[in-house]
Amino acid sequence: MDKQNLEYMTFGGGCFWCVDSVLDLLKGVESTTSGYAGGHKDNPTYEEVCTGETGHAEVVQMAYDPSIISYEQMMDVFFFLHDPTQLNRQGNDIGTQYRSAIFYKDEDEKQRAEEALKISEASGIYNGKYVTEITKLEKFWPAEQYHQGYFEANPTQPFCSAVVGPKVAKFKKHFGALGMLRPEVD
Repeated sequence: MDKQNLEYMTFGGGCFWCVDSVLDLLKGVESTTSGYAGGHKDNPTYEEVCTGETGHAEVVQMAYDPSIISYEQMMDVFFFLHDPTQLNRQGNDIGTQYRSAIFYKDEDEKQRAEEALKISEASGIYNGKYVTEITKLEKFWPAEQYHQGYFEANPTQPFCSAVVGPKVAKFKKHFGALGMLRPEVD
């Protein structure tokens, strides 16, 4: 993978443990970092973000090679990973920190995100209107180290066993059939 040609994308689709756990399985994704974006407090902690008072969303920022996986394919993954019709929640995770959000870096990326949202919403995959926010990325704050690769380090933790594990299995089945997983994952 040519590290000089990497692009970066930041989005939130609920708990970052769920999102982060699958993105590294994709061909073309070089790295992922769980963190926080969209809030008003500098260098927030997990505990602060969990209160909902900092305005941040739990997000994952990934570095990917667009010659291997396109922005549009990454958007397909994003909309697969969560229900974009749920306002400020994903399943039992409730609060603004779990909102559906795409953080763009420039006007071109904003337009591409808006188009991807329209295409996904028109597909009828989810019933209802999408509530995904599309917001300029002002600052990304990496989460504490223990959140990075959390599922891989803690697969038997109750939340991971009950929620993340089944999501990973569903993801592998769907994207493996499309040939989008790294060979060592297939």
